[in-house]
Amino acid sequence: MAPITLHAASALLPNGWQADVRLTLHDGRIAAIEPGVARQPGDETHAIMLPGLGNLHSHAFQRGMAGLAERRGSGDDSFWTWREVMYRFLARMGPDDLLAIAALAYLEMLESGFTRVGEFHYLHHDPAGQAYADPAEMSVGLARAAHETGIGLTLLPVFYAHGGFGGAAPTPGQRRFVTDFDRFARLREGAMQALAALPDAVCGLAPHSLRAATPDQITALATLAGDRPIHLHIAEQTREVEDCLTWSGQRPVEWLLDHAPVDARWCLVHATHMIPAETQALAASGATAGLCPITEANLGDGLFPARDYRGAWGIGSDSNVMIDAAEELRLYEYGQRLHHRGRNLMARGAGDSTGAALFAGALHGGALALGVAGGLAIGASADLVSLDADHPGLIGRSGDALIDGWLFAAGRGAIDCVWRHGVRVVSQGRHHARAAIVARYRATLTGLLA
Repeated sequence: MAPITLHAASALLPNGWQADVRLTLHDGRIAAIEPGVARQPGDETHAIMLPGLGNLHSHAFQRGMAGLAERRGSGDDSFWTWREVMYRFLARMGPDDLLAIAALAYLEMLESGFTRVGEFHYLHHDPAGQAYADPAEMSVGLARAAHETGIGLTLLPVFYAHGGFGGAAPTPGQRRFVTDFDRFARLREGAMQALAALPDAVCGLAPHSLRAATPDQITALATLAGDRPIHLHIAEQTREVEDCLTWSGQRPVEWLLDHAPVDARWCLVHATHMIPAETQALAASGATAGLCPITEANLGDGLFPARDYRGAWGIGSDSNVMIDAAEELRLYEYGQRLHHRGRNLMARGAGDSTGAALFAGALHGGALALGVAGGLAIGASADLVSLDADHPGLIGRSGDALIDGWLFAAGRGAIDCVWRHGVRVVSQGRHHARAAIVARYRATLTGLLA
């Protein structure tokens, strides 16, 4: 394939904003970066260029139930009552249904500025809880959805064996998730084969939580992962903390850091309920905190102690109730403002841009958690986002003020084009396959909700 050249009036490079940047893309990667040069004949011209962001935590199938759990129950609603709605929704879902729903979710991620997704995938078996003829059948569907949309995929097959701390038996609603170690190893091998045809795909793994895997199983899974990403739900709910204390005498994050080889391979998703000692220890471990502000707000989880955390972090869309990279970052900051009753709490110092700090944190942590390099650099995957300089939220701005305008004033409406691995998949804010993917999704949801 012949090289493609793009010229940006302004681009965010690892050393900051640069003017008149010429980018050469070849074989899906950035082959050259030339700042301070004039546009040349044949260059495709854009105003504002940014690196794409990583979405480090997604359950794609839950996109289909967005909005279905917003009716008040007879008692207090919580994550645990929402979970029962989720179990009922997935009861009839098959591989083709998962493909249709995941493709819409991945399309919407790309349209909002996410160029790679970490798919925390635990919907493995058929509705009766039996393995498909190909144990990785559902993983194959996710790989197909990534191929159709073009999004980068870090697949995280989930090990899920128990229904509570101490190896408690799973519930009937969890039958589509549950496996043992040997079957999981085979399932993961099949998932890796499904990813082989995708450019720069990564296959890590995920012990679902301390509720769903025993200490010995978590140790064995860390060995199986090798140098690939390891993700884990942890400390999302206060009940989880209380149950962990009853089981072990320690809080969830405290227990994990004391008993597992947590390092830069790990992403601890949510980590909402920590005491200061845990917050400091998590930052020192080298792991990434995986934060999902929209879902955490939707479920009433609570707020991550962001103001006091000094480690790597990134954002994810989790339940996919709304998919919007800018909204995740905006809500991350706004949650801290509401809690601490202050402003610009995530900015690095006096006079610094809050939006730039949020974007830089999410870019770094997302790449780290998903097992790839992030940013516009020679040799990196050509995952790029251009913004519409004529959007009212961006007019008259330059440098970091462009990110502030995007995150706090414009949102996804400012996204113009998106390139994934050197291929433009979004133009004027719309994915090139939107019509067909939405039509299939409509037919699928009509059947599932009938």
